[in-house]
Amino acid sequence: MRIVTTIMVLGGVLVSIPFLWMISSAFKPESEVLQLVPTLIPENPTLENFIKLFTELNFLVYLRNTLIIVFFSFIGLLFNAMAGYGFAKFEFKGREKIFYVVLATMMIPGQVTMIPVYLLLNEMGLTNTMTGIILPGLAVAFSIFLFRQFMTTIPTDLIEAARLDGAGEFYIFFRLIIPIAKPIFAVQGILTFIAAWNSFLWPLIIANDESLYTLSVGLSLLQGQYANNFALQMAGAAFMVIPIMIIFSFFQKYIVEGFTMSGIK
Repeated sequence: MRIVTTIMVLGGVLVSIPFLWMISSAFKPESEVLQLVPTLIPENPTLENFIKLFTELNFLVYLRNTLIIVFFSFIGLLFNAMAGYGFAKFEFKGREKIFYVVLATMMIPGQVTMIPVYLLLNEMGLTNTMTGIILPGLAVAFSIFLFRQFMTTIPTDLIEAARLDGAGEFYIFFRLIIPIAKPIFAVQGILTFIAAWNSFLWPLIIANDESLYTLSVGLSLLQGQYANNFALQMAGAAFMVIPIMIIFSFFQKYIVEGFTMSGIK
């Protein structure tokens, strides 16, 4: 057991070195990052790199766009939950066939559908707009599947009892189903935030105006424009990664719980 623990600790340390180096370099002056004898702890810690991201570059615009995408992704998460609830608890013609079609879309790589979706949005005049960036990400097949799997475990008798008491369908969903489904909402919320926060390829394709770029796209531009300024690049990367690390560290237990309760082993 001690040998296994030692190996795991050493593996964790090795995996953490690049992350720790990134955080350390983000607080170093450019000259200290380039010195021949590297230092893990900054000798002259500074916030200059982070200040430069928002004063001399457009990271404030990129942050605003990313937060907009995150916000609407959570609205899409609510729609996905409604779809999963419908597939789980409502009887309608073709329910299983439609659900299988939704599952089938999970087998198609996103790169395959990008060109057709782009052409559709172009015909609608939504290219180079925030709407065009947000719209395709509102419905996610995997999210619908996960919600459906969880909501099949909710007793139907409980829903029928609420209907007999005169509760409407929206009241049942918001006041009964959502509180019961907190674990799956937690795990899907985390995954949705991570996907929206890291959105890169689709905003890069659909947007021609830099004012619509996200943080991930801005970070790639930063690597091109300031290829020799490693301290500034590390600051940008740290600003991207730290929020995800914080959220994941606090809510990682919900990911395991949500997957387990949804029937995914």
